[in-house]
This record gives sequence, C-alpha cells and structure tokens, in this order.
Amino acid sequence: ASPPRCVLGVDVGSSVVKCHVYDRAAAVRGSGCRKVESLYPRPGWVELDPEVLWSQFLGVIKDAVGAAGLHMSQIAGLGISTQRGTFITWHKRTGKPFHNFISWQDIRSAELVDSWNKSLLLKVIHVISTVLHFFTGNDRYLAPSFLTFSTQQTSMKLSWVFKNIHEAEEAAQENNCCFGTIDTWLLYRLTEGSVYATDYSNASSTGIFEPFTKCWSPTLCNLLSIPMSIYPPVKDTSFNFGSTDPEIFGVPIPIMAVVADQQAAMFGECCFHPGDIKLTMGTGGFWNVNTGEHLFASQRSLYPLIGWKIGKEVVYLTEGAISDIGTAIKWAQDIDLFTNVDETARMAQSIDDSQGVCFVPGFQASVDDPYLCASFVGLKPSTTRNHLVRAILESVAFRNKLLYDIIVKKVHIPLQTIRADGGVSNNSFVMQMTSDLINKKIEKPANADMSSLGAAFLAGLASGFWTDKEQLKKLRRIEAVFEPQKDSEEYRPAMDTWLQARKHSLH
Repeated sequence: ASPPRCVLGVDVGSSVVKCHVYDRAAAVRGSGCRKVESLYPRPGWVELDPEVLWSQFLGVIKDAVGAAGLHMSQIAGLGISTQRGTFITWHKRTGKPFHNFISWQDIRSAELVDSWNKSLLLKVIHVISTVLHFFTGNDRYLAPSFLTFSTQQTSMKLSWVFKNIHEAEEAAQENNCCFGTIDTWLLYRLTEGSVYATDYSNASSTGIFEPFTKCWSPTLCNLLSIPMSIYPPVKDTSFNFGSTDPEIFGVPIPIMAVVADQQAAMFGECCFHPGDIKLTMGTGGFWNVNTGEHLFASQRSLYPLIGWKIGKEVVYLTEGAISDIGTAIKWAQDIDLFTNVDETARMAQSIDDSQGVCFVPGFQASVDDPYLCASFVGLKPSTTRNHLVRAILESVAFRNKLLYDIIVKKVHIPLQTIRADGGVSNNSFVMQMTSDLINKKIEKPANADMSSLGAAFLAGLASGFWTDKEQLKKLRRIEAVFEPQKDSEEYRPAMDTWLQARKHSLH
C-alpha cells in the first residue's frame, strides 16, 4: 500500500459517535456517524451498553475510511476524543465489566450527595481550607475541587458503585478492579488488554485527579472509601499509546492521542495561548479559557482543568458550563415548534422581540437547585411559535453573557478572540446576540466538529504527520466572524425580564 496519507479523529459524544478522516491540509476526506443510544433503567439513571458502544466505535471508523476510499494501512494514526465523566469498572483478569457505563448525566448518587453535603466533616474541611488560603494566599488551598459534592461528579457515582456492586468491591480488595473513562476502556479493548492508561485531560475531568499535584486524590478517595488501586496510569495527551490489535482492522493502527472532548475542541480551535477562549455549544455549553501554566480556581461556576500535556508542556484551562443548550432546542423540535433546526434563526429574526416571553432551561438536575424546572414565562394569547423559539435562543445568549461576565471578573489575564464550535454555533441568531451582549468578536470555523479535529491534530503531532502547532494554526479555516452590531444596553430590559423569570423558576 502507499505511504500513510491521513489521520483519523473519532469523537465519542453524548448523542453521536463520529469519525472523520483528515488529510495533511486538515480537509475531511471521509466521515462516519452513528447514534449513541442511552439506557434509562430507572428514573435518574443514565447508562451506555459497553458492547453497543464498542461496535458503534468500530463501525464509524470502518465507514469513514471506506468513504475516503482508503485502505487501513494508509492511516498514520488514530486520535480519540470522548465525552467526559462517563465511566465503567471491570475485572482486571477477565476484562468483564461489573456494570454498564454510568453516564456523566446520571444522578443515581443523589442521596449520597445530599448526606455528604450536610456532613460536619465537609464543613470542617471548608473552614481549614479557607483559613489556609487566607494566610498563605495560595490558590491550591482554596476549597478542594470536591468540596461541595454534586450528582455529576464521577467520584460520587464511583463511591455508589463500591457501596452497591459487591463484585466490584471484592475485585478491588484483590487488586483486580480497573476503573476507566471511555478512552481508557477503548484503549484496553483496542489493544486486547495490553494497554491500560488514560491521559491528563481525561483524568483531570473526573474531579478525582488533582490538577495541582497531577495525582489521583488520596484525600478524596479516603473520604469516599474508594480504593486507590483501581486507577489507570496517566500519560501525555499526544502520545504513542501502542497499536490496535491487527485482528480488528486487518492491520495495526497506531493510537497516537486520547483526549477529553472539550479539551480536544480547544486544541482543534488552535487556542494555544493564554487568554484564548473557546465556546462550544452542543448538548451543553462550555466556555474554556487557556490559562497557560497557571491554575485558576474559583469557589463556584469556574473550575480548573488540564487542557493537555505534550512532553514538558502542561496547559491549564478554566471552564464554565451551561446545561441544556442542544437539549432544549431538540426538545422544541420534538414537540413540533419547528421542523428543521436551520429554520430557528430565521424564525427568531422574523420578530422584533419575544413579547416578554422567557424560557428558563432546567431539564437536567441543577447542581445549585435540584428542583429547578424548565418553564416558559410570560405567555399571552398573541404568543406564536416564533416567540417561543426566540425565547429559547435568547436564553442561550443570556446565559453566555452571565458566564462570560464571571470569566472577565475572575480570570486575571487579557482575554483574546473567542472561537465557537458545536452544532448550535451554526445558529446565526445565537451567535450574533452573544457577540452583541459580550461586545466581543466571535469566530466560527468552517468545520463545527472540533473535538474530532482536535483529537486528529494531537495524533498527527505525535505521529509526525504534522510538525508543530504553528503548522496547525495555518490550517485553521474561518467560515464566519460575528462582530457586535448592537449596544448590549439595548438588550437590558429583555435580560432583566429573563433574570426575573429565572428567579421564579427556582426551588
């Protein structure tokens, strides 16, 4: 076969698994896409069947390489980006899982979370950390990342596993229990069990790995009775993890990167410098700021992560998240407010305002308020579908504004251009309104699938397919730039009304 001509980027997301084949110009040569089927065995439980996910993962790779008209031997490397916080545990010797993947959206640990958050021990830790932070001025003493527990934290669900699944607990006592996020488990399967590892971006996204010390947290594990023996070794993000078993694709394919999805999108957007900002609007919304070699921790709303580690370079990010962006838009489509997502921007632009109608999202249990309910406020006899759709899109822009203001206040480094990606970044109404509200220019790339591109970039660097980050920057293609057109004060009355509506939906 001819020499390697392409790299693969696979993105295992919450709703779909996608694979793109990229050539040296970072153009997509072929693609594959399969829907992710979530399981809901009980109210509040969200799982994925590991065997189904495995066959979807292999399927998209074969589809994409076939669509590109290539042979597997022409693939220089594979980069894997995965949804964060979704995990599984399995038996080290037999490879048999103890349970399905438990999704990041799962809230089975609610009772556990509630009892911990009310515990005296946590209050004592909080006081000690505040005092240490006050006297030393050192951010590493700021309330540890686990200080208020939430149902979304991997640690709480993992604690639930060891309290409820006897086989996992028994195997852990014999040092035979493995823990892995999706990337770790895929590596294990792709290499027939010979590679057991994760990378810094995925590890730091679990909340069990301390970004300050770059170690799995013994404090947290002791606190929650989670055995320390279960964690995989942590490797660089852009790294030769070994090759796939030749039986799987007919030839071995080098696995050259594993990375968490938001960090992958950040890399795909070439946000390589301190102050660079990425805004992903997909199922949820994620604002990420590159903070270079500095970690910024905040009591609420922003949390520190490791973006990537390549050789000696470790890049930190600060992240803020918004739930229910794509979720709300998909729900509106499911109840026939519109037929095609592409219509929504036009519907919103066809009217001057939402006539005081506000949409308050709350489909997922909120960390701050488990009783928050999604609602429309301000309905009138004259309300049309256009008003409802506009209210949903405005709620996205308003929440972008709130989070951006927190970033400006908390992150003390000059902020650079904002680069947006994800499905909702294709909505010109949301993009323009966000740009107006924050009074900043927002760039939208030609390719909205940034997580798979970022994974491919990282794999391409490790395999020598691309030489360095400067070369990657030249491959960036911008499709549109949104610049502020209205004074943000013009939105003040509508945003005030929306903030009032949000207050009414609490508790």
